[in-house]
Amino acid sequence: MSTIGLAIIVLFFLTALLAPFLAPYDPMKQDLQLIGAGISKEHWLGCDQVGRDMLSRILWGTPLTLKIALGSALIGLVIGTVIGAAGGYYGGKVDAGVSFLTDVLFSFPGLLLAIAIVAAVGVGLTAVIIAAGASSIPQFLRITRSAVVGEKERDYVLAARAVGESNFSIILRYIFPNCIPTVVVLLTVRIAAIILIASGLSFLGLGVQPPTPEWGAMLAEGRGYLQKAPHVAMFPGLAIMIVVLAFNLLGDGLRDMLDPRMKI
Repeated sequence: MSTIGLAIIVLFFLTALLAPFLAPYDPMKQDLQLIGAGISKEHWLGCDQVGRDMLSRILWGTPLTLKIALGSALIGLVIGTVIGAAGGYYGGKVDAGVSFLTDVLFSFPGLLLAIAIVAAVGVGLTAVIIAAGASSIPQFLRITRSAVVGEKERDYVLAARAVGESNFSIILRYIFPNCIPTVVVLLTVRIAAIILIASGLSFLGLGVQPPTPEWGAMLAEGRGYLQKAPHVAMFPGLAIMIVVLAFNLLGDGLRDMLDPRMKI
């Protein structure tokens, strides 16, 4: 199943890169004669509530979704791993402060934390990236801290300390490389969660604003036409579901491959 997930993700990346060339129509162009039109030879996924080609809008939404996913994941990865590694390695008051911060962040559901951040920062693409990234910090923080705690007392770390290597060098050269498999698995799964959070924000009107072809915003626009033109909401929802499922399948496969305990 992880192979299927990987194939879908590769297709997702290629579509994001080639969207301007693959889209058959201008995603913003309206044709009032095609309002709510169904699937046809000219419009493979039909048209939306104002006559825009659904396939073109979904294709143009792919690079936007990718930008949000990668930007937010990078924020959570960098901040979470740095703070988590510091807490796990130094211990004591530093670790206590990191653990307290983690507990505070985990007390908020991911979407609720993202909504609070958007309320403070404002709506728009940048706000969505920051909010979705911030909601991923506690996961990276906790996983990295636990991994570092398990590595810092190993013989090779003690030997590095004995020869006088700096703490920064020990973390960067010896500890963190052994934590990479765990972080990579989490990163894959968190990208799926980030896509859901970003789509949820746009669905609630707090993320990317219409008429920008963002999947969550398209889903929100189509919810009022579920009876007359269900395809307007169905296809953006399917796009979200397929991509999220693909990242989860890949994450499960990477966990089985990289975690020695899963091989026993």
